[in-house]
Amino acid sequence: MTDSANVDFSARQTLPEVDPQFTRRWSPRAMQNTRIPDQHLATIFEAARWSPSCFNDQPWRFYTSTEATFDSFLKLLNDANQSWAKNAAVLGFVVSRQHFRHNGKPNAHADFDTGAAWMALALQAHQLGYHAHGMAGVHFDGVYDYLGLERDKFRVICGFALGLRGDPAVLTPEQRAKENPSGRVDLAEVWLSR
Repeated sequence: MTDSANVDFSARQTLPEVDPQFTRRWSPRAMQNTRIPDQHLATIFEAARWSPSCFNDQPWRFYTSTEATFDSFLKLLNDANQSWAKNAAVLGFVVSRQHFRHNGKPNAHADFDTGAAWMALALQAHQLGYHAHGMAGVHFDGVYDYLGLERDKFRVICGFALGLRGDPAVLTPEQRAKENPSGRVDLAEVWLSR
């Protein structure tokens, strides 16, 4: 369902059995500030809710902007990300709870599990015709303060933008140069049979 017109997927060659949802999902910067219906947002985060986790602890949290808080969320991104994310429909932050619910002990797998939930979110967004773009360029201290998160109990992993793909003409020339799906390293580099 995602608009893939004028998108060069040639860098995404894979084995024929791989489901296209993995190679057609990508993270554009050009987005439209078109409202995402509440039902679609609920579906996107519901998909993330069903991700696997150690002890089924589900340590992930996704904090998202509303129309009233969008500008506050935007200011928590670095300048480079603000320049394009201002056109997204929703901004948010991915956070992991660092201790298990059942015993309060540190959860060494919380960030790993939260990453699994992020991938589910990104794939579900793509299935509905939207894009999810994760961002490391975030004012992390500001996010902790804004969301009222205790640094010893939570970890802010990244920011993200959600929205429909927009016109790349709104981007800077440097951003436009990156506005195509990226390739991946060779399979032999990530699959190491010993």
